[in-house]
Amino acid sequence: MHDMLQITTPGGSIPAYVARPQKLPAPVIVVVHEVFGVNADMRQSCDELAAQGYMAVCPNLFWRIAPALELTDRTEAERAQALALYNAFDIDAGVNDVAAVVNAARGMPGATGRVGVVGYCLGGLLAFLTAARAGADAVVGYYPGNADQYIGEASRIASPLIVHLAEKDEYIPVDAQRKISSALANHPQAKAYSYPGCDHAFARHRGIGYDAEAAALANGRTAAFLALHLQGD
Repeated sequence: MHDMLQITTPGGSIPAYVARPQKLPAPVIVVVHEVFGVNADMRQSCDELAAQGYMAVCPNLFWRIAPALELTDRTEAERAQALALYNAFDIDAGVNDVAAVVNAARGMPGATGRVGVVGYCLGGLLAFLTAARAGADAVVGYYPGNADQYIGEASRIASPLIVHLAEKDEYIPVDAQRKISSALANHPQAKAYSYPGCDHAFARHRGIGYDAEAAALANGRTAAFLALHLQGD
């Protein structure tokens, strides 16, 4: 079951796609979208999480600059528009929005009070920064672009965190991946995984870089991680 709702935060009312599991109460996962907005891929990710027993909430973090926009990675024009959105996006405001949605999610009808964050690309960066600045009960970042530029914040991470990195990522160079992995290597609650031979966004449904085997491995690790921290006693 899914629908749209407005999440009231101190910064304003944020529209969000919500997928609900068959059984409530349930933990909530805040799904943080890529530069393509709350599109079919993000809705499918939410629906898959709902099938695993979570209430999945995907807020439209472009609500200030491009409300209701949906893009794919399939055309050059859409990719160019997504890049323009990335450049116009306020990262700090985005982290604050995610933190506000996490707080709101704890008190949503049907929620257990436990909340995780799963972000992709731009959303992966926001997830990483949420773990460092605001916290959640579990955080997952898929190929977090530019996370190396904020790596000094890794020491502030107080949430359980896993990060999925693509070995051949065209947007996160090898040196940047090393910075991220090294910063998390000795962190007691954080771990980075690398996926050999994979390009950026290898877990994006129907995306140009999709790798079914790597996506299944990463998503399986994510599912186990979320269950450990959100569904335990």
